[in-house]
Amino acid sequence: MPQETFDLRAIAVGAYGPSLLYGVATGAILPVIALTARDLGADVATAALVITLSGIGSLVTNVPATLIATRFGERKALVGAALWCAAAMFLALAAPTLPVFAAAVFMVGMAGAVFGLARQSYLTEAVPAYFRARALSTLGGVTRIGVFAGPFAAALAMSALGLDGAYWVGGVASLAAAALSWRVPELDAPGRIAMTVRTPIEAALAPPTVRSMMRSHARIFLTVGIGVLLIAAVRATRQAVLPLWAENIGLDASATALIYGLSGAIDMLIFYPSGKVMDVRGRRWIAVPCMLIMGVALTLLPLTGDATGLLLVALLIGFGNGIGSGIVMTLGADFSPSPGRPQFLGIWRLFTDVGTMTGPGLLALVTALATLSAGIWATAVLGFLGAGVLWYWIPRAAPGSAAPVRSRR
Repeated sequence: MPQETFDLRAIAVGAYGPSLLYGVATGAILPVIALTARDLGADVATAALVITLSGIGSLVTNVPATLIATRFGERKALVGAALWCAAAMFLALAAPTLPVFAAAVFMVGMAGAVFGLARQSYLTEAVPAYFRARALSTLGGVTRIGVFAGPFAAALAMSALGLDGAYWVGGVASLAAAALSWRVPELDAPGRIAMTVRTPIEAALAPPTVRSMMRSHARIFLTVGIGVLLIAAVRATRQAVLPLWAENIGLDASATALIYGLSGAIDMLIFYPSGKVMDVRGRRWIAVPCMLIMGVALTLLPLTGDATGLLLVALLIGFGNGIGSGIVMTLGADFSPSPGRPQFLGIWRLFTDVGTMTGPGLLALVTALATLSAGIWATAVLGFLGAGVLWYWIPRAAPGSAAPVRSRR
């Protein structure tokens, strides 16, 4: 085992400050997007569609984001993405019509794809392998804290400015994230700067592209990649099932909000210990329990009939998701090659975004064809399936450990 001489605090402000602020920015507007769309004349179905535009913007920008990060480097990509997000916030603030507002929401998704890829690529390069899970789980935890705090900051601003206050919080926080990102030192990423000192063999090789990365790493994408797609599907769906089931059993909005908030609090408070376990014992020790716990909790959810039962299940869901903080980013970093890391991570994020879009879609489909309970249980099956896939395909040992890495061949 390597000596743990790396000090995460040395890069904490530059690595995590922009992510915290960016989380505040996006979290601030999440509760009000539908309300703004309704104020601009959208019906309920159209308002729901506008909310999805952020996810669609991220989905279609994941691959172009690799070109931006490769061409300009992570620091400039972070700055550019945060500025683009700020522009989207102010456009939403001034939007005179629904189509303009919808374009602003789409822009927020675009910015998120670039920002997310750049910050993951930056930390993967900056942190040694034996400390990687702790660094990336902390990144996930810090982002969740920002998203959790965003609505409270927005509520304070809206008390004086109305709905506009949420977008002012989002715009100012995005600008602050851009300013802090500008102070992040640029990395000597092997995939870019080492190009000037390549060996003859490296010089003969074509630079990596998204297409070549998909071909050379197809086995990883079709095995572990499917596992992270399932993680994303379950995570996205869990956010919808708690309020839906609360309404189904007759809880009022205040009780629902309290239960949802307590689940989120558990979720965001346990990220560092899980990263420590992943670095010391291996990724499977967190990835598999994360999916199993959420699968069990989702199985139990339709069996609850009062606030106490729902709260206990919600806390279990929050714990299961919380211990998996950073697992998707960590696995992506483990398997990503250099050179070619931005291209690989762009495809990796594409898998997670597909899962984020399809998970709630499956819930809606099964619920429409059968019942809400059946839809929740279908999501639980995805959790158990994901646990099996991840257990089988994730290597036993953590990168940088003394134990040999044994993966399925």
